[in-house]
Amino acid sequence: MESLPDAIVQCIFSHINNAKDVAICNCVSKRWKESLPFIKSLYFPRNSFDNHDGIDHPDTIVCKMISSIVKLEELVVYSPFSSTGLASWLLLVSSSLKHLELRLDNLAEYQSCIESPSKLDCISAAKNLESLKLWGVLMVKSPKWDAFPKLQSLEIVGARLEDPALTAALQACPNLKNLLLLGCEGVRSVSIELLNLEQCKLDFYGGGNYSLTLTSPKIEFLEVQGCSWISVRETTRLRNLSISNNAGRVYMVDFGKLAALEFLSIRGVQWCWNAMSKMLHLASEVKHLYMKVEFTGDFDNLQPFPEIDFVDFFSSHPKLQKFDIHGAMFAALCQKNSLKNVQSGFVIPCLEEVVITVRSPLNAEQKISTLESLLKYGKVMKSMAIRILRMRSSHSSADDFFDEICRFQRMNHNIVRIE
Repeated sequence: MESLPDAIVQCIFSHINNAKDVAICNCVSKRWKESLPFIKSLYFPRNSFDNHDGIDHPDTIVCKMISSIVKLEELVVYSPFSSTGLASWLLLVSSSLKHLELRLDNLAEYQSCIESPSKLDCISAAKNLESLKLWGVLMVKSPKWDAFPKLQSLEIVGARLEDPALTAALQACPNLKNLLLLGCEGVRSVSIELLNLEQCKLDFYGGGNYSLTLTSPKIEFLEVQGCSWISVRETTRLRNLSISNNAGRVYMVDFGKLAALEFLSIRGVQWCWNAMSKMLHLASEVKHLYMKVEFTGDFDNLQPFPEIDFVDFFSSHPKLQKFDIHGAMFAALCQKNSLKNVQSGFVIPCLEEVVITVRSPLNAEQKISTLESLLKYGKVMKSMAIRILRMRSSHSSADDFFDEICRFQRMNHNIVRIE
């Protein structure tokens, strides 16, 4: 190290970001100490001050380290801190800081949320941020953010939110390209209008009865969990779409034309059939379809899927390459009349891979017939995986059905496998 030029030493130290490592290097030699101000990133783990018994408060220590750095671009703080400390740090690095990640851990601290300035309010000093990630956020009042014109990525993980507060926060980030709200609760009606948004992942937990309205003409990736009413009208660029509701029901979906859609995932306990059939109709160009919904029906009335015509379904999705199909949907394709419209010229032109989850031995003959039809008419089929999931072995027909599945696999062992 002593023989290396200063520029090389500074470049090496620029890749060190753990605060403890920085503190240790600072004590090695004068040359090392003089090189440390050129680091670009600083990270304070959760346990940074667990055994601290010094005179200086942890906020002060962090402030001293930050003040010694010439041009800090990334700051990650998981260790506890105060709003006063945060305000002093960001004042020092506001012009250079591009990436900020904070573990706020104030979900249960209502008083800290309403104090002025709050930790959220203090973030407004870092006006040149390009990415912001927050953990454990209580946002029941609108943060005092003017604007983050350069902010392209906002991620909030574990939060209790109120509708007006979330709306105000998003309005301060007009140029977002990536938005992630993970494990959030408290909101009822979410309205997002971000004209540059390209990727969006929303995960709301609770009753599963939230509503979402999204206006983002450039959206390409959208994942929504926990909403019963979803409206996304501008979808010309949408390529990847996932909708799930593990706690409630999906009643209504309102999407524009999904001409660019390549991947669609539909999951949940119950979907209104109108909502599901509408999604399947709109996603006619999809290449990978994943379906795991247990029931249809409105409100508390749980009903099985209606019969689905085999020919009509695959004819309506001519570009489908991979199909993940679970119990209820597979059963709907295996009804008595599902295969009645199959004619000699019918083919499934692009289907290469099928993953089928079977949960019941009932209607075994029709299920085997449907499996055989998938192989017969899927002219480019390369792989079929049959997953037997929680099937009741005590059922009188379970053994016979499994024997038939095994026979089918042996006859098509190059393509079919049982999991």
